[in-house]
Amino acid sequence: MPSSPRRITLKDLARELGVSTATISNAFNRPDQLSPALRERILGEAKRLGYTGPDAKARSLRTGRSRIIAVVLAESLTYSLNDAVASEFLSGVAEILDAHGHTLLLLPGREHASQAPGSANIADGFIVYGLMPTLALLGDLPAQRPLVAVDFDIEGRPAVHVDNQAACRAIARHALATPPQRPAVINLRLTAEPCNGRVTPAHTLLPGNRTITRSRLDGFYQALEEQGFARQAIPLWNIEENTFEVCSPVIAELLDLPDAERPDLLLCMSDRIALTALTLAEQRGLRVPEDLRLVGFDGIAEGQYRAPRLTTVRQDSVEKGRIAARMILGLTPAVDSQVSTQLMIGDSCP
Repeated sequence: MPSSPRRITLKDLARELGVSTATISNAFNRPDQLSPALRERILGEAKRLGYTGPDAKARSLRTGRSRIIAVVLAESLTYSLNDAVASEFLSGVAEILDAHGHTLLLLPGREHASQAPGSANIADGFIVYGLMPTLALLGDLPAQRPLVAVDFDIEGRPAVHVDNQAACRAIARHALATPPQRPAVINLRLTAEPCNGRVTPAHTLLPGNRTITRSRLDGFYQALEEQGFARQAIPLWNIEENTFEVCSPVIAELLDLPDAERPDLLLCMSDRIALTALTLAEQRGLRVPEDLRLVGFDGIAEGQYRAPRLTTVRQDSVEKGRIAARMILGLTPAVDSQVSTQLMIGDSCP
């Protein structure tokens, strides 16, 4: 029986091209270390000779590193990939990992959480994104490996944030320049207890180190108090998930209040909430901004393409992902970082 042909090795390819084995390895794992022309030549010759790249399993055993970075998501994979803000963030992470020969592993925090610890053991480091449904999940991650938190804080670990409080103070100040009669705030997962509706004194608000929405609420409160509104007098509603389906019943109940009780200004903690309010207001014949003014937060493209164009805060989620990825790879110091935002004045609250 004829023997199968010998598999070409990294050393064989290096000898064939007259370069070092490190150069071959860089072509597959660290493309930023080579000129595009040299990398293209190496990959072309590798393909011709049937060489598919260094053996990842052998490399992992030899170096103790898998070149895999895990992003632990607050939500399910389906939600995170469909959500404009989360998908932009993941794009920024992937851009840096791709450029430095690393693989991205996504671990959902909300669905199948029991599978995460076993899957996580293969990762060299972790980027934890968003409010975790349970912090117990984080305790299952290997403590000795690097970890960067994004949009919330973990004691002793670097965190990446945007200037949530300052940004919300700025957009609320803009909105309040035209004095409202009945301002209201629609939060995004701000209560410790499940609450998809009106927040009451029986609800416990999450602390600022657990959720960015607490910082956003504080920014709104600062601007409202500057205009003489007592925070106890501002009605709060809470949204459990940043989707149209979950937002709709809460906002419908709010907009269906009698005219004398219905808010005339909505300070929304996400563009998805604000866009849902826009759609439901239009269905009810309410004019925006004449009958109802509203603002969002995120700056997603959908809010800028529809009419009336949304007044919002633009956060650069792609850059937030890049910063977290550079930290976890050791390309930049692992220290707390804050990304600035941009106030975007549209037609929903001119």
